Amino acid sequence: MSRALPKYNKRRVTFIGGAAAVALSGTVIAGFALAGEGSKSNGTSARTLAGPGTITCPDVRSKLPAVPASAKAEIDRNLTLLNTQIQEANKRLVDTVGQGGPNFVQNAILGPLKDKRVAAINRMATAIGRTAAKPQGLDSLAACTLNGAGTNAGGGAAGKPQAGGNTGNTGNAGNAGNAGNTGNAGNAGNGGGAAAGTISCPDVRSKLPAVPASAKAEVDRNLTLLNTQIQEANKRLVDTVGQGGPNFVQNAILGPLKDKRVSTVNRIATAIGRTAAKPQGLDSLAACTLTK
Repeated sequence: MSRALPKYNKRRVTFIGGAAAVALSGTVIAGFALAGEGSKSNGTSARTLAGPGTITCPDVRSKLPAVPASAKAEIDRNLTLLNTQIQEANKRLVDTVGQGGPNFVQNAILGPLKDKRVAAINRMATAIGRTAAKPQGLDSLAACTLNGAGTNAGGGAAGKPQAGGNTGNTGNAGNAGNAGNTGNAGNAGNGGGAAAGTISCPDVRSKLPAVPASAKAEVDRNLTLLNTQIQEANKRLVDTVGQGGPNFVQNAILGPLKDKRVSTVNRIATAIGRTAAKPQGLDSLAACTLTK
């Protein structure tokens, strides 16, 4: 018995040592797992923090000619509006990171911003033109650019745009590349084959007063342009079925169309107003609707 006890103790010590080794190994393995998980988490955070970029636009104020005193208030108001439009566009850029397809920023932010700027710039040119030479070519200052962009289209990890996934899924027409899988933002109602609908706008011609002969050519030209704008918007509606989020049609098609119509209607009113009473309230005819 006196010899068996040391042998038993030796085996017991060996077992305990083995358990300790296993426990220690488990701790090391768990440590590696946690380290890997932390690293992955940190990587995701770093990718998420990639900035969407900043929208910058040409300066209009410095390109204006001398402003008549009678136009100063209207000019200042529209210059302020131009700044507000840029601020709103930059806010929208941040709020919509990851939404839509690869052309989302151009279609839903930069395009509408350009149309709004065209309308504001045209109002300034018209205001100056009432009592001085109307400035030409200011429309060239309307287009803005996106600078220092992260990956704003398609979501996913920044630097890894995923637009174009599921491109072969023709039965799922609303899935438009699955838009980087960010909450399925591109799945706008899963439009799979559903009709795009039709854009309808109020008739402007029937609301015009008698058109002076001197304004007829310009009025006719702009009435034709109104029809062209509707046709282009309807074509775009068909071509972009399934793109963007639930507000895509409003933001990227109806909104820009309204801004274009405001500019066109204002030109019609200005043309008539040169030799007759300028019609008021035509802006109320600018907004269009989507009919399914």
